[in-house]
Amino acid sequence: MPKTRISAVEWAELEGRRPRLAGCNARLGVHGQSVRVPLARITTDDGASGFGFCRATEEQILDVLGQPLDALFDAQYGATPAGQFFDFPLWDLMAKRASQPVYRLAATMAGKPAPQSLRVSCYDTSLYMDDLHLASDEEAAELLAAETRAGLACGHRAFKIKTGRGARHMPVEEGTRRDIAVIRAVRAAAGEGAILMIDANDGYTLNLAKRVLAETADCRIYWLEEPFHEDHALYEDLQAWLRAEGLPTLIADGEGEASPNLLAWAQAGLVNVVQYDLLSYGFSDWLALGAKLDGWGVHSAPHHYGRHIGNYAVCHLAGALARLAFAEWDETVTPGLDGGGYVIEEGQVVVPDSPGFGLTLDAEVFTQAAATRGVIHAL
Repeated sequence: MPKTRISAVEWAELEGRRPRLAGCNARLGVHGQSVRVPLARITTDDGASGFGFCRATEEQILDVLGQPLDALFDAQYGATPAGQFFDFPLWDLMAKRASQPVYRLAATMAGKPAPQSLRVSCYDTSLYMDDLHLASDEEAAELLAAETRAGLACGHRAFKIKTGRGARHMPVEEGTRRDIAVIRAVRAAAGEGAILMIDANDGYTLNLAKRVLAETADCRIYWLEEPFHEDHALYEDLQAWLRAEGLPTLIADGEGEASPNLLAWAQAGLVNVVQYDLLSYGFSDWLALGAKLDGWGVHSAPHHYGRHIGNYAVCHLAGALARLAFAEWDETVTPGLDGGGYVIEEGQVVVPDSPGFGLTLDAEVFTQAAATRGVIHAL
């Protein structure tokens, strides 16, 4: 019997837009309002297709064209080395061929009961340093409080706050005071039941991290993300200090150029939440990694900021991973990409049970983008 093969590959980059401009973090300048969403659609010779995030080059697209499907996707693991650049489109395709959502396929492949429905805790990741133009901490605090209230109205009940203003954008003392004022304002706006995280993007020293956590102890920070670049000795010190102070704050890290020792430190309990970027690391590799983290008692919380489609894809990991803590939610609208089946209710994403990733691609918009500024290849 002839093998099913890839008969066509189309690639295009769509452009999305956030509801408001995203400001600075501790390291970088204004992130802006527009978002680039690179997508590939792959089609097999029996007419099935799937799409998803993809940064493949034209050479890599040509390499996969005509390849048998079973050489690109392994039923025990996911994307093979030959299919790694098409990891997300392949998962969408394979789940659609099985007439089930990706989260059920992932659970079955992991040897776990496939959930009939799925809700995933999420956090609003939009609280950037939008206040740097303001002279007073009071004005800054009110601005971030207003943004928090907007997130509450959208159904969010967990919020991640960018901190580390004193690393680059403000003098250290003034920036640290403002960080603390903003955290307190977000807590007041979000309410006592909300979950708060802070993300310093490596903008703190060990001592500054301790100071901010000490002065916001009553705000109950759930995790501190990237306090400083990963350092075994500093993590040991910070974890010991947290225990001595009786603070339950977790340490999260790994989204950027993470130390090659990060997983060893996670296994040793120095890092509590691992955040390798979902779109760079890959869905298949994250499933394998997440299974290890589950075994170590470490949380998974993949980063994917700035690509929109990651909002949806990350939720499907929860079908197979017991310790997926949160889905990061970067609210965006991208013409041509419809994620309307996903709904945020009381801090959770209600994940659609439609086949694949549960997303719809507008064929006209995507084909036009691929024809004018993308790639189309077919056998």
